[in-house]
Amino acid sequence: MTHSAQQKARRQQKVEELCAATLRALTGRPALHYRGRRLYAGERLVTQHAPHLRVDPGEDGFTDCRAAADGAALRLLYSDAGLHARLCPADPVERLVFELLEQLRVETLAPADMPGMARNLHDRFHSWSRAFYRSGLTEGSVGILLYTVAQMCWSRLTARPVLEDTEDYIESTRMGLVSALGSALSGIRRHRHEQHAFARHALAIARVVGERVRAERAAQDDESAKKDDKHVDAQAGFALLLDFDDVADGSDGIAAATTGVSKAFADADLAALAYRVYTTRFDTEVVAATLVRRALLREYRERLDRRVAEQGVNLSRLARQLAAVLARPAPDGWRFGEEEGHIDGRRLAQLISSPAERRVFRQERYVPQADCAASFLVDCSGSMKTHIEPVAVLLDVLMRALETIGVATELLGFTTGAWNGGRAYRDWMSRGRPPHPGRLNEVCHMVFKDADRPWRRARSDIAALLKADLFREGIDGEAVDWACNRLLARSEARRILIVVSDGCPSDGATGLANDPFYLDNHLKEVVARREREGAVEILGLGVGLDLSPFYRRSLATDMTQGLENTLFTEIVQLIGGTQFLPFQGGG
Repeated sequence: MTHSAQQKARRQQKVEELCAATLRALTGRPALHYRGRRLYAGERLVTQHAPHLRVDPGEDGFTDCRAAADGAALRLLYSDAGLHARLCPADPVERLVFELLEQLRVETLAPADMPGMARNLHDRFHSWSRAFYRSGLTEGSVGILLYTVAQMCWSRLTARPVLEDTEDYIESTRMGLVSALGSALSGIRRHRHEQHAFARHALAIARVVGERVRAERAAQDDESAKKDDKHVDAQAGFALLLDFDDVADGSDGIAAATTGVSKAFADADLAALAYRVYTTRFDTEVVAATLVRRALLREYRERLDRRVAEQGVNLSRLARQLAAVLARPAPDGWRFGEEEGHIDGRRLAQLISSPAERRVFRQERYVPQADCAASFLVDCSGSMKTHIEPVAVLLDVLMRALETIGVATELLGFTTGAWNGGRAYRDWMSRGRPPHPGRLNEVCHMVFKDADRPWRRARSDIAALLKADLFREGIDGEAVDWACNRLLARSEARRILIVVSDGCPSDGATGLANDPFYLDNHLKEVVARREREGAVEILGLGVGLDLSPFYRRSLATDMTQGLENTLFTEIVQLIGGTQFLPFQGGG
């Protein structure tokens, strides 16, 4: 991952948070947020299939992203999702047209007192139209048909002329469609304020387009299809638009964690009941330092100290930044001899003897205090071995800075006791492999530093992170639950858990015996449950990976280029809940 990829990921996160804030303000729905480049209402995915609102926050200009947010807000406000789903046709081409028309309908309902919203949506449709035309997809028969229908419907709904750049290009196709679509085009304009009545005309338009596309496909035999390269290109391009269940791809920047739907979780009445553990008999919780020889620990600590010194991080500056976001004023006695405030009874005699004396008051004194506990939970799966040195440096510096301002810190890790299931898997095999075993490995939770031990006394134990053979597989959901329970046993008012990971949950035996997304869905269920409870703030720190599909508050990092002060500043902003700074400008 390059530095530019990291900058792109930062920009994407800032744009998504700004757009989410816009959505919440426009709709009055506080649960709306972006996660993994997709819009969610709480834990429910909000589907957005209109092709002109598909944007990439890492590539497209801010105006385009804002238009997509405006369009999504109008869809949530003015479209009945249940009614739309019942009426939506099954044919993918017809569905594409129906989705587009419903989106265009709600965009015409933009409030008159928000001209900027209407302008954003107008510009976005034109921007999409130009990009589609320039891509060459309109040179195929299917492409020009769908493009022309989109232009005609947009023009009729908005009472604006079609895009001037392509007006002459689509004229012949447009004339051929007028007789078939004329009545329905009038109907969508007339009934744009009534979704059910509008849908009848939208379905008629979708049906005509679907029939023509099917006829076009049927008319071409295999030999002519091979010759018609433009048609093949158009079909390939439209395949992206017709895939309604695709997952956003972050291949151009920092990759987003890949996740999906687990059948076990989908079939369960309650997500909490879907996750099972075959056996806990072999699970362990250990002090990590006991797994490393003392001489080796000293060697690791010396290596870690050298790396910390090479980074040249300004520790006092970092501590001040952390204090600014974590410390809160707390009463700490009184200031005496003040000229205003509460009367100080001990100085009444002074007031009588010296009536001009005004310094006979006292004021309550407040000092900043961080009534907070922070826990770092490190993914000790095999892939993290290549990143662990910079991660260890980062965590060592952060814990020192946090303790400087009075924050209790602990460092935890999670792995498995063996590869590919270990004793739990062998026990399952010996019992005839009963179905739906659930988690099928022996988890190992490690304590590198507990919250009651200061950094100075635990500094050697922290270096155990560098021992490579501790790293095996990762069962994240149970580890997050374990770390949260440890924090809940603390008395501090604010509890923060920072999960440091470079990948999705992974255990070969569990994945094979259940389904590929079994552990992923459990992690999402645990994080969602803990967020609802609100007692622990859970943050994700991705090492070369965007963890936003799992953690609402997350930061993707690139540690291959060293640890700059900028990275620490961004982590401070993440902890403080202000990591998304105001974004200016376009692409």
